[in-house]
Amino acid sequence: MSLLTFKRGVHPHEEKYLTESIPIEEYIPKGEVAILLLQHIGAPCEPIVKKGDKVYVGQKVGEAKSMVAAPVHASVSGVVKTVEPRLQTDGTKTMAVVIENDNMYEHIEFKKNPHFDKLTKKELVDMIKEAGIVGLGGACFPTHVKLAPPDDSKIDYIIINACECEPYLTSNHRIMLEYPNEITEGIKIFHHMFEKAKIVLGIEENKKDAADIMSKSIKDLPYCTINELKTKYPQGGEKQLIHTITGREVPSGKLPSEVGCIVQNVNTVLAIKEAVIDGKPLTHKIVTVTGNIVKNPRNLNVPIGTRLAELVEHCGGLKEEAGKVISGGPMTGFPIVSLNIPCLKSTSSLLFFSKKEAKFTEETNCIRCGRCLGACPIFLNPTKLNSLVLRRQYEEFEKNNGMDCIECGCCSYICPAKRHLTQSFKEGKRTVLQRRKKAK
Repeated sequence: MSLLTFKRGVHPHEEKYLTESIPIEEYIPKGEVAILLLQHIGAPCEPIVKKGDKVYVGQKVGEAKSMVAAPVHASVSGVVKTVEPRLQTDGTKTMAVVIENDNMYEHIEFKKNPHFDKLTKKELVDMIKEAGIVGLGGACFPTHVKLAPPDDSKIDYIIINACECEPYLTSNHRIMLEYPNEITEGIKIFHHMFEKAKIVLGIEENKKDAADIMSKSIKDLPYCTINELKTKYPQGGEKQLIHTITGREVPSGKLPSEVGCIVQNVNTVLAIKEAVIDGKPLTHKIVTVTGNIVKNPRNLNVPIGTRLAELVEHCGGLKEEAGKVISGGPMTGFPIVSLNIPCLKSTSSLLFFSKKEAKFTEETNCIRCGRCLGACPIFLNPTKLNSLVLRRQYEEFEKNNGMDCIECGCCSYICPAKRHLTQSFKEGKRTVLQRRKKAK
């Protein structure tokens, strides 16, 4: 029987062998942690602690002041050293609560809810919001917003995204192997919130061991099934995953809820279980530190706010000087210029390339081969869109559906002329959004 998949896409080298068999290890920070007040899509939080305050693990230190925002919490106990702007992974600065770690790890009292099925959906959504849960697949959209669609009755599919289609990344794979029962408890919470919805766990075929373990864990849940999917990038893209599992297409500019679907990353499901049943807010993130030049690649459970440089040291350092360091995967991640920045809710991986691997390739003229058209999972014309951006014809870029680009990088990956296609689309989308903002 053929495996389910979507049309188009690419097959990059997986390179997961570096860490896929390495268990998750708890990491203990050595020094201060910096809890950034903007770790989600939306408005930044406001600090609710000040210099000199004593804080505890799990204590809220940043309050969400808008609906599309998620609070942030202390990941260590200690004294607030300062509240000041700190560098984040994209090179800009944002306000942060800096805590001097006392190494005691005293935590606030966590209110456990073993009988969550007695709670209303609104109570659960509020609980998830207060815990600071965001999409842990990388987008960091506040989860409580996703779980409160305009019309609940339309939702007939909850899709758990466990594809982890990006090369090198293995944290989702590892949590399924190590925490299957906890993930199953999270699935039960979703069922309680959306009783009429089918719950489908989408796992790529290169994680068969995880699929087998999860199958055993959910065997008593008649409303939940596992779909083993073809290993292909970007199988874990939200629109691609919905189409693969349900056959539905999310219209341009619309959300998955428009076609009756809610998609959640498997890491987020685990965080929701911990928030609802254990009463623990989101204070840690599982990070894969990997690359051929890392001496001891590892999967680490890291307190949010930990300096990334500490993680590299913990992995034994590098075999040689890095040519490029990427936060996230090689397809959709972005390069960082310093390791003196904190781990965020969005930090899924720290990926190191040698100078040879990272060698910049000059782009040449398009040879009209059409490979980019055959790879684009959104059915766009990358060659045309690239030309429009280069000519600064942004209105035409928008008319040709350039804003629908999911920035997956398939076109750039497959291009024999090494055209900087995805980079140009990012520029085009950014310019269009700026123009829209000015027009308002």
